[in-house]
Amino acid sequence: MKNKILLLTILVSALFSCKQENQLKKTDLLFINRRDLITNDPALKVKPTFIPLSPGAVKPEGWIKDWAVDATNGITGHLDEWSIAFNMAWKGVGFDAEGVDPKTGMGWPLEQASYWMDGAIRLAYIMNDTALINKISERLDMVVDGVLNGGDSFIYWQDVDFSKTNFDNWAHSHMGRALVAYYEATGNPRILDALVKVYGNFELVPLTFHTNDVSGSNNVDAMLDTYELSGDKRILDAVLKMADAPLTKETVGKWNNEDIENGHGVIFYENLRVPAMIYPWNNDPAFLKATQSCFNWLDKKHMQPYGVASSEEHNAGKGSTRNSETCNVATSAWSYQQLYEITGNGELGDRIEKVFFNAAATPVSRDFKTMCYFQSPDRIEGLMPHDMPGHPADRGESSYVFRPTGHKVLCCVGNLNRVIPNYVMHMWMGTLDKGLAATLYGPSVVNAVVGQNTPVEIISNTNYPFSETIEMTVKPAESISFPLYLRIPSWCSKPEIRVNDESINIDPSSGFVKIDRKWKQNDKIELKFPMHIEVLTAQETPYPQTKYFQEGSSAGRALAKITDVNSPYRSILYGPLLFALPVKDIDPNRQAENQQWNYAMITEDATTVDIERSQMPERWSWQIEEAPVKLKVKAKKFDWKPTELLPLPKEEVEGAEETEITLVPYGCTKFRISMFPIAKK
Repeated sequence: MKNKILLLTILVSALFSCKQENQLKKTDLLFINRRDLITNDPALKVKPTFIPLSPGAVKPEGWIKDWAVDATNGITGHLDEWSIAFNMAWKGVGFDAEGVDPKTGMGWPLEQASYWMDGAIRLAYIMNDTALINKISERLDMVVDGVLNGGDSFIYWQDVDFSKTNFDNWAHSHMGRALVAYYEATGNPRILDALVKVYGNFELVPLTFHTNDVSGSNNVDAMLDTYELSGDKRILDAVLKMADAPLTKETVGKWNNEDIENGHGVIFYENLRVPAMIYPWNNDPAFLKATQSCFNWLDKKHMQPYGVASSEEHNAGKGSTRNSETCNVATSAWSYQQLYEITGNGELGDRIEKVFFNAAATPVSRDFKTMCYFQSPDRIEGLMPHDMPGHPADRGESSYVFRPTGHKVLCCVGNLNRVIPNYVMHMWMGTLDKGLAATLYGPSVVNAVVGQNTPVEIISNTNYPFSETIEMTVKPAESISFPLYLRIPSWCSKPEIRVNDESINIDPSSGFVKIDRKWKQNDKIELKFPMHIEVLTAQETPYPQTKYFQEGSSAGRALAKITDVNSPYRSILYGPLLFALPVKDIDPNRQAENQQWNYAMITEDATTVDIERSQMPERWSWQIEEAPVKLKVKAKKFDWKPTELLPLPKEEVEGAEETEITLVPYGCTKFRISMFPIAKK
């Protein structure tokens, strides 16, 4: 009798599991399979902390949704209609455009359009935008069909030797990322078949420490994703073979000793994550340390206050008129993200938020229909070095003008489209103990599976980072126990968390709070992250004294040849937000008349800062006037005449008229001062 009861119990349990599995979405099953492979794979020597969800599992709400809608209605949704490069790339035919072979269709557009399609397919499924889904799916299906019908690589119409064609290898890696996202969003097995066919026979080039030329080592992103989705051992073997290559080991050794060449910012941001991504598979701490060492090097030598390193193509030091290429808004956040998934270090979440909340909005117009190639902490029309001849000598076309396709070199307008979807889809991630982690904050709704694969929805109602509070509502399909991890921002010293009005003990130093309990329908979580003022006081630094800045494309810049650049500056942050003196604009290319901006900062700590809060606008569009948080600070007005050689005064400013100025979030501005001269006490 006992055996019959046991058999009946097993059958009922199996039927229930089968019924539950049938109720799950295909993308949920993909996530479960990936989580199980990672959990049980003996080849994975160091288990990652987080597992990404599929595009569409997290939906933006509130101000982020407003911004995402603008992207789909603007550049992301229509880039192929505005540029032949994006319309024709990856179709396997020749056409006439900048940097393309008119006979074969090879060249720059392969890189540029793969950036765009990677971001657009993610955003299409996040927003459930049928028109955009159809548009990008049609293009990606050409690549899938080309591979399955005989192509040896994603560049299916050409026979490519990837060991010798570095640029094609680079473009190939970004198409790989787009196809991984496409598969994760749809579960279409043909996409995975194409990925496995290509990467199962792919020789990954070694990682080089030279960052002046592109390579294909960053195919490792899509290769490891494909392995985790398919389990095809050939792909992992190819990655580990690359890890053992002498050049890869030489690069890891150099980076660990901070023997780092000053080179191209985009290439460096893309390559520096590669050792860390290999680390879980070879368990060599030197590989993880190499990536961390590169980030530390950028922090010390090139980091700008909005969270992205300077990169006037090449990394350019710290300065008020040093620029960051818009490509690096996407690449910096992505590399932080890969390290975040491996280590679970909450400070990496802070870094991604800093990039997204500050650097992401500034180089794109408020309606998301025009963008520019470079941004810098200070920008004043006609007076800053941006408008001076030869600054920088970038193929004869201004890199600061907002256009529908940005610069005629179209990498940045392609990469821009990755910024919003990559942030949204990583706001929540899965954990190996079958829980969920709130890894990045903002208004959102996540639908995922937890515990024994039970669906759960969590709604985050907030205006963060423009407010300090986040209200979450947990909605499991049935009452279920699972761990929920909540990130505590490192800048917040007194966080508060309540579950159903009961306070939760918090150790802020841990980076995350784990709440493991039985969750039931409509459980409430209240988070409060009190923000504080941070006043950053530092000095500008010289340009790196390299051939690129002395003789290369920036040779027209006299400032690049000066070695005693050390002007003091002051910047102000509030929580994750950088603040700036807004210089009102008519449009992103035209400053309003009679604007006052010539101030030196008196404020040196939080005691003289007044914080003004107002209601969040009904629809968010980064308008200066509607900024829900403003700071009033002490300053001195003075006769400031920036020059190329001296954009900031060499010394602290004396004898000026004291006044009060109002700052707004940096992302709201197109013309601004965010690196201020310092007023002498």
